Amino acid sequence: MINISIIIPVLNEAPAIARTLLTLQSLREAGHEVIVVDGGSHDDTITLANPYADKIIQCPRSRSRQMNAGAKLASGDLLLFLHADTFLPDGADRLIIEGMKTGDRKWGRFDVNFSGKHLLLRVIEFLMNWRSRLSHIATGDQAIFVKRELFEAIGGFPEIDLMEDIALSKMLKKHGRPLCLYQRVLTSSRRWEKKGLFRTILLMWFLRAAYFFKINPKRLAKLYYP
Repeated sequence: MINISIIIPVLNEAPAIARTLLTLQSLREAGHEVIVVDGGSHDDTITLANPYADKIIQCPRSRSRQMNAGAKLASGDLLLFLHADTFLPDGADRLIIEGMKTGDRKWGRFDVNFSGKHLLLRVIEFLMNWRSRLSHIATGDQAIFVKRELFEAIGGFPEIDLMEDIALSKMLKKHGRPLCLYQRVLTSSRRWEKKGLFRTILLMWFLRAAYFFKINPKRLAKLYYP
């Protein structure tokens, strides 16, 4: 049996973490594991997560470092990196395992839906999903999954403060095209709505362009996490 380790980096996610983990309990019952990696929360995140996770650890704050720390503890054949406010589709394990057998794929991601109702979010979803399909680059919102042996072989996520998902995708696609599943994860649009949709779109374009021109991710993170 192929097992999946679901790794969730968290930081002050008390409002969302229990609901997210509850949706993963059927996967735990099927033999997969859930690992929560806390980056120093000051709220009840760990207490709320404790009944619903197989392993909970703490490490210095940084999404890339947190996910790497979780991967080191993982026992699964496949690693799935999930945001704390993102929900997998029904039968996610079957979709991944069966899909990875097709064409001997080694990594992949899901399409994404945002939780908000604004029409512009539907446009953003469409563009994100098709850009990913054409570029073979995945974002963390899309729940990236990868064979553990490949993840370890490339050294895991580059330990940078932002754009770690883009950097990982660039390394992974050297080893083959991703499995792009049309089934969708549902991810919170809270950040987009809080900062304003147009403002966030412009910010994301700017950050991607700056990263392309090799601006230090530490500087970019200060714009993304003010």
